[in-house]
Amino acid sequence: MRAPPAGSRPRTRLKGPVDPGAAGERVNERPGRLYLVGTPVGNLEDLSARAARVLGEVDLIAAEDTRRTRRLLAHLDLHTPLISYHQHSPAGRVDEILRRVEAGEDVAVVTDAGMPGISDPGWRLVAEAVSRGLTVVPVPGPSALTLALSASGLPTRSFVFDGFLPRRQGPRRRRLAELARLGVTVVVYESPHRAIETLGDVAEVLDDPEVVLCRELTKVHEEFIRGRAREVLEVLEARKSADGRLKGEMTLVIGVTSPSPGQPTPPAG
Repeated sequence: MRAPPAGSRPRTRLKGPVDPGAAGERVNERPGRLYLVGTPVGNLEDLSARAARVLGEVDLIAAEDTRRTRRLLAHLDLHTPLISYHQHSPAGRVDEILRRVEAGEDVAVVTDAGMPGISDPGWRLVAEAVSRGLTVVPVPGPSALTLALSASGLPTRSFVFDGFLPRRQGPRRRRLAELARLGVTVVVYESPHRAIETLGDVAEVLDDPEVVLCRELTKVHEEFIRGRAREVLEVLEARKSADGRLKGEMTLVIGVTSPSPGQPTPPAG
């Protein structure tokens, strides 16, 4: 039995165990699978052939943003049904999705961009799927974390990824001091609305370390702003002064070694 071309939907339920990444003939009926499908963080050419095939073959796609995923499917000329799954989804949505997997359907999970389950609510769905004994299949794709780290030029043998730092300054500074004690490179995601405040805290709490601010990764205006935290901060302040606001998705890589000498622990709050 030949594998269907990318973008096609199987007419009947495929049967029996096979390698998770391959299509082919099955012998016995099998339960459904939960696929974690990596999608582009900006450049649509980064979508793998395997990811496109899976998105076309599954029975349902659980998407963090159905509008964005619908545009991706349109680009691929696919018409797979969608259901929303994000941090504000109803409490029963996880059970709703996994019941369909238990009933034998294949479900793909996609995030806004990158790999689902990495600093997004997909991990809760995966954790519950694992607890139910369901098969979880990762389909590799781009991740802003690894893209930024690989191009940073900062040490990568050991690093820590901390998602988004706290929004409030006190908790954010305490978290930065905690991360500094690990003595490894730190990677965080940051909103353009808070990038200036965060870099100011990094400069003060971490004794102005080397940083790389990665902006609009894989997109037309991809950019790496390198230097000491205060130097990068000055660049952003100048741009905000000229344009009124900062734009673009940002990933910050911090070459942390230790907290600033004598840096006091910020008060609670």
